[in-house]
Amino acid sequence: MSRPSSTGPSANKPCSKQPPPQPQHAQSPGPGGGGAGPVSPQHHELTSLFECPVCFDYVLPPILQCQAGHLVCNQCRQKLSCCPTCRGALTPSIRNLAMEKVASAVLFPCKYATTGCSLTLHHTEKPEHEDICEYRPYSCPCPGASCKWQGSLEAVMSHLMHAHKSITTLQGEDIVFLATDINLPGAVDWVMMQSCFGHHFMLVLEKQEKYEGHQQFFAIVLLIGTRKQAENFAYRLELNGNRRRLTWEATPRSIHDGVSSAIMNSDCLVFDTAIAHLFADNGNLGINVTISTCCP
Repeated sequence: MSRPSSTGPSANKPCSKQPPPQPQHAQSPGPGGGGAGPVSPQHHELTSLFECPVCFDYVLPPILQCQAGHLVCNQCRQKLSCCPTCRGALTPSIRNLAMEKVASAVLFPCKYATTGCSLTLHHTEKPEHEDICEYRPYSCPCPGASCKWQGSLEAVMSHLMHAHKSITTLQGEDIVFLATDINLPGAVDWVMMQSCFGHHFMLVLEKQEKYEGHQQFFAIVLLIGTRKQAENFAYRLELNGNRRRLTWEATPRSIHDGVSSAIMNSDCLVFDTAIAHLFADNGNLGINVTISTCCP
């Protein structure tokens, strides 16, 4: 039984010594310290004292103040010539050690609380969490840096359909990803979409020159979804022909993780041009792609 195949590539580039409090899900200690409930108005009022008057994010240690005692976050401070509150001088730099001590005892909401994140975190854990927060805006998953679009997960497919119309979409859990003209010089991306099990998957084949004269291919499957959703699926990539077979099986990555980190860690199907030519037909390379669901 023959499988559907794509029509061609989409080339997008020829203070405290004590350990910090543990993250909580929008909870603060109840009266007397016994149990937990929704964040209290008092806790909200306390964290609001740390709001930067410019970006409205939180002013976190090291905390610097103007000569009148007003606070501004370190990122905004670097862009300002005077205090945004009183217009006084920001120099010399004055540390507010008292506010730093208070900040070390407070759990701050994630910056993506307005889009659904319920975590509150110690200030030392906040930046790292926000870098990987499931509720942060999604970037365009297409390889390369040319598209700067960001938006919600629900808007990703609409963006791809309108801004990247050359990407082919195939239906079914078992298809053939056909990368044409794999001998094109330089770095090249081939991208297509696969729709099955009520989800959309992005298939990416990248050719890179890792060092002079040595080109490698990297193939991976991404889910247009969250990391938790990705754990419900598995994928298999297979090169098959001339009595040879090369197979890679893994869990798809969420588009939040992107392609770059997988390639950097070789956490994908990796092969060089010599291997590619063993399976190619007139410069075209077919990769069998199978998506399956994982048993709970």
